Amino acid sequence: MSYRLPFVPLNTDIFPDCYTAARQRWLALLSGLPFHTKHRAFPCPGTGPEGEPLFTDSVWIGPEDGKSVVVLIGGTHGIEGYAGSAIQIDHLLMLAEGHVALPEGVALLIVHALTPWGYAWRRRCDADGIDLNRNFVDFSAPLPANDGYAELREALFLDDAEQRQRLLADFERRHGRIALEKAVSAGQYHDPKGPFYGGNKASHGRQVTEQLIANYALGQRDLAVIDLHTGLGSYGYGEIICDHEPGSAGTQAALRFYGDSVTLPLLGTSSSVPKTGLLDYAWHKIMNERSCYITLEFGSFSTDRLFEVLLRDHRLWTEPAPIELRRRHSFAMLQHFCPADRAWREMVLFRGRQVIAQALAGL
Repeated sequence: MSYRLPFVPLNTDIFPDCYTAARQRWLALLSGLPFHTKHRAFPCPGTGPEGEPLFTDSVWIGPEDGKSVVVLIGGTHGIEGYAGSAIQIDHLLMLAEGHVALPEGVALLIVHALTPWGYAWRRRCDADGIDLNRNFVDFSAPLPANDGYAELREALFLDDAEQRQRLLADFERRHGRIALEKAVSAGQYHDPKGPFYGGNKASHGRQVTEQLIANYALGQRDLAVIDLHTGLGSYGYGEIICDHEPGSAGTQAALRFYGDSVTLPLLGTSSSVPKTGLLDYAWHKIMNERSCYITLEFGSFSTDRLFEVLLRDHRLWTEPAPIELRRRHSFAMLQHFCPADRAWREMVLFRGRQVIAQALAGL
């Protein structure tokens, strides 16, 4: 496998200041593309902080009958869309300027702001507190249990951070680090006020995903799906996380496309622990043996810090709190999920280019 990276300067100014600015820039670039394009906008319930309407947007770029498709998803977790938008805008600019091209028979499907409410409000979830990346379960069947979360629930919502951290540390001593991370973040379905809540119905982002899969007959094409995330792992590094089963056709395709940098939670080689209800699973169901789905996760600060900033966010939104206090905390959220550090942002853009190029070459 070989791929070519364009020698184009990295411009961190394309990182957006807010959801509305990101969407306007993203939409403006579509008209300048030297390819066939098809744009769709999916209205989302609710409004942004300034009363603005919210949308998930998609654009199909390239041949409508392309037998292979790279799918680039941003904003699965709302606030993580800041970096997701930047990577997408960077690629749209390079397409418009002729620095990159689509191989023959390959199309590109870009999905912007899959959880637009969380993007606009600088939260990870949607307006119902649902974590889209835990929402892909069968709601007609008994919902998955998370006994560790139930044990820690009271500790997670303590106002005293030191006491909370002592209780979490005690859980870790008794059960191990992986068990702690799974208890907090693997997904839970019985506490709408808590973090990593998978919901009790199909969320906006799930409905959009299912519509796109059906409308573009994606189950009949070869796919390389890249879901852009931030906030977990080593600072600035884009980890390629594969939640396909070890030894499966999907894992083998990921290794062909991206090489030995691929990590698998089910083998314990990833910064991520195994989770329930992932967006991945909707795509796994429709993929052929030549296709794969990967999460491109850009690390920032420690997992413990991630838990603290998210727990603070959920306390502020599930209990009476002044709107100004919520707004101030939104800057802490942004700093964790999209640090203002220019070096971090350059690493994100470069690695984004690299992985997209690998996907195109792989197909």
